[in-house]
Order: sequence, then C-alpha cells, then structure tokens
Amino acid sequence: METVFDTAHLPGPVRVEAWIETTALALVRTDFTLVDPDGFGARMNAANLGPMQVTEMSYGPLHSRRTPRLIRQSDPEQYQIAYIRRGYQGIEQARRQALLGPGELVLYDSSQPFNASVGGGQGVARSLMLQFPKQLLPLPVTKVAELLAKPLSGTQGVGRLFAQFLATLADDHATYTRHDTARLANTALDLATAVLAHQLDGDDASPASAPSVLFLRITSHIDQQLHAPDLEPTTIAVAHGISLRYLHRIFQQNGMSVSAYIKRRRMERCRRDLVDPALSHLTVHAIASRWGFPRPADFTRAFRSVMGVPPTHYRARYAPGPGVYRAR
Repeated sequence: METVFDTAHLPGPVRVEAWIETTALALVRTDFTLVDPDGFGARMNAANLGPMQVTEMSYGPLHSRRTPRLIRQSDPEQYQIAYIRRGYQGIEQARRQALLGPGELVLYDSSQPFNASVGGGQGVARSLMLQFPKQLLPLPVTKVAELLAKPLSGTQGVGRLFAQFLATLADDHATYTRHDTARLANTALDLATAVLAHQLDGDDASPASAPSVLFLRITSHIDQQLHAPDLEPTTIAVAHGISLRYLHRIFQQNGMSVSAYIKRRRMERCRRDLVDPALSHLTVHAIASRWGFPRPADFTRAFRSVMGVPPTHYRARYAPGPGVYRAR
C-alpha cells in the first residue's frame, strides 16, 4: 500500500488542514473537530483495486461530520465498509447509533449524512476501509439501507472471512502482482456482498420476510445464468414456480425491474472481464457478446450509462498497469 498521509512528516501547524484535504480526496469530505489539535497524529495508506479502494488508517481522537451541505457539494455515491482493528468508534447514520469496538464491521453510505467519533483518552484508533461505487453492489438499495450504522461481526462466519481478507490485503499488498490486484478486486466485492447478504438473510425465519428471501434466491439464480441467452423474466418465473406477475411484484418492492437487474449484473460481468489480465486478448465486443450484448453500439451505450465512460476508456483506465495505486 502507498502511504498517502503521515503527520510524522508534517509540522504541527499544517497537520489538521492536511488531514482534512487528504481524507476529502481519498475518502469523502467531512467536517472535523479534533480533541487535541496540537497533539493530533494520523497516518493513511491506500491501494486502488480498479474502481475500488482499500484504505488503512490510524488517527487520534476526533469528531467527523458529513453534512447535507457537503453531500450537495460532492458525492462519489459510494459504500464504505470499515473494519475496526483498534479503539472504539461511534457512528450515527440513518437514525441509528452504534459504538463499535475491535473486530466489528460497519457500513456507511456517502450519500447520507453521518457523524463519527473517536473519544479522548483511548489513544490511537485503527481501521481498514473498503470503498466502492454503490452501483457495483448486487443487492437492493432499500435493503442495504437497513444495515447502515449497524454493528456487524468481523470475528465469526463470513464477516470474519471478509475482515481477514482486508487485513491480509493491507499487510501483504506489496507482494501482489498487478494481475493479482485485478483479481483481488473481484474477491473484495464478492466478500463484501456476502457479508451484507448474510445479514439480510438473517430474518428468513419470519413468514413476513418470505418475499425478501425469495428475492435473494432469485437474484442468485440470475447471477448463475447470466451467460444464458434465454435468461428473461418468463424463464426465471418458471424456474422458481411463481407467476410472472408475482416475479415483477417482488422486484418492484425492491426498487427495480427484473430486466434492469439482469442488465446491471451482465454489465458488472463485462466490467470485470474488461480489467481481467487473463482476458486482455479479447476485444470489447467479444466480452460483451459472451454476457448477452451482441450489438456493440447497444453495449457501448448501456455501459456508458452505468459506468460513466465508454468500455474502451474504462479498460484503458482500470486495466492493471505498473504499480498498485493510482490517485483518484
């Protein structure tokens, strides 16, 4: 990982302002109040994984606020999953409050205001954070919102697997090749999805949650059949023994259509293949065709509407090259 900030290399008077600007560039802009401005110390290391980033931070006691004004000024529309390695940190977002300790995970949304704090008297806090564009997460936004500022375990089950992955990635990143980095980006997103989906699955004992559980099963089925040319609402409904009307209703309750979900997930597979070093010999059109986009012009239009740039530009920007970190 590349060190992008270290107060040890800065004179006291400029440390606070430098920290504010560095976090704004590397994470999101927030307003800070420092418990001890004169004695404040912090360090930040970061590594880019294509459109995602892993950030390792240590910092002294502080209060951080992301306000509606700051969101209006700039919003990268990202999710951030933090893993607490040392110290206790408070978080408030989406009308939830939590006190997080070592071994716990927490989800933030850059598009919603939040307050975060590390109290005085506990020394330096340490955390790891994975941040990624919200549109890459294959889970319904309305369901993900239920997990904001909610303590998630990083010491058992899939949460432990995710936390260990982040810690290993941070500790050993210098040993990975540029090809490794591209593949690890996919692993990071898959594990983050697994952690959040596991939490959403936790209420499936309740009959009232049956549509939500069915939605997750259907989306899992879609993800496994994205390559199939006959993947469409009718075949999906038949595969799950439900009516086409009920299928559409389940997706509407989760804020999307069946067709939009299929398109989004196929687009994600294309995105992954475009930056996979093992597939660099394939043309953009070949990659699009293998995931259900036979017409190049249609794919280019669709890709640009989701990712913000044409597929050729995306490939040139995010395909692994020398080094592991690129400034945003």
